[in-house]
Amino acid sequence: MKDLIIIGGGPAGLTAAIYALRSGLDTLIAEKLSFGGQVINTHEIENFPGFAEPIAGWDLMTAMENQAKRLGVESIFSEVLSIEKEEEIFSIKFANGSLQKSKAVIVCTGASHRKLDIAGEANFTGRGVSYCATCDGAFFKDKIVSVIGGGNTALTESLFLTKFASKVYLIHRRNEFRGSEILQKRIKENDKIVTVLSSIPISIDGSNKVESITVQNTDDNSKRKIETDGVFVLVGISPNSNFLDKSLLNQAGELIVNDKLETSINGLYGAGDLRSNSKRQIITACADGALAAINAYEYVNIQ
Repeated sequence: MKDLIIIGGGPAGLTAAIYALRSGLDTLIAEKLSFGGQVINTHEIENFPGFAEPIAGWDLMTAMENQAKRLGVESIFSEVLSIEKEEEIFSIKFANGSLQKSKAVIVCTGASHRKLDIAGEANFTGRGVSYCATCDGAFFKDKIVSVIGGGNTALTESLFLTKFASKVYLIHRRNEFRGSEILQKRIKENDKIVTVLSSIPISIDGSNKVESITVQNTDDNSKRKIETDGVFVLVGISPNSNFLDKSLLNQAGELIVNDKLETSINGLYGAGDLRSNSKRQIITACADGALAAINAYEYVNIQ
């Protein structure tokens, strides 16, 4: 029996573990693969407080992992299949056949960026291919970038990128954007943005880094190569919530939480990119982890 089980070993999960352990909770952290989450694939991070120079995502997450280990966190590396609560105790089933019990649970399994699944995308991730303009936009100062997508996120991030890039190609598979009218108006009025409609990306090309993207017109099947220094794939995200009961999720598959990050089940919390209304930043994931752990401590100690 554990006081707290944390599911997910990214920034939210590791921060939750640090806070829980320091408060005296007997804590287990469960991770499907390895600690660090998506952050370990980020080449450089320059907006995390405390670092005068950019820090590699791997280094930042390794530091968090080592801190949790120094405090004595226990860990299990296996995929979670289900979470059930009975008589105030949570039972968590794992793919390796084990069953763990705890008084409280924090789910921090994050979300996965939807991929294009085209040639070059995986090879150049972190070397020109990004899934977060807010995270990586500043690395493309005075350079040319391309954004893939047509919803509010793609339009908003395209406008954000004009603060840094000299030119932004906005590529969308339909002949009109799906984003709000006000965003579409701003896109049209921005001289730095070049729209490429009715086009789908078919490959991202380069040698050691991104140098161009090839798109195909959906009307006549003609192909066009666009020279670009970076490609931002903004076609949506998928919360990693398949193991959770659908009654706990919103239509987007996000875990619904209140201002204490607690779900409709007492003692079950959500933190980081998985939860509803997440800002999907490393710093906000850490804040979520800390808050969820503090509230879990209070919950465990009033049972």
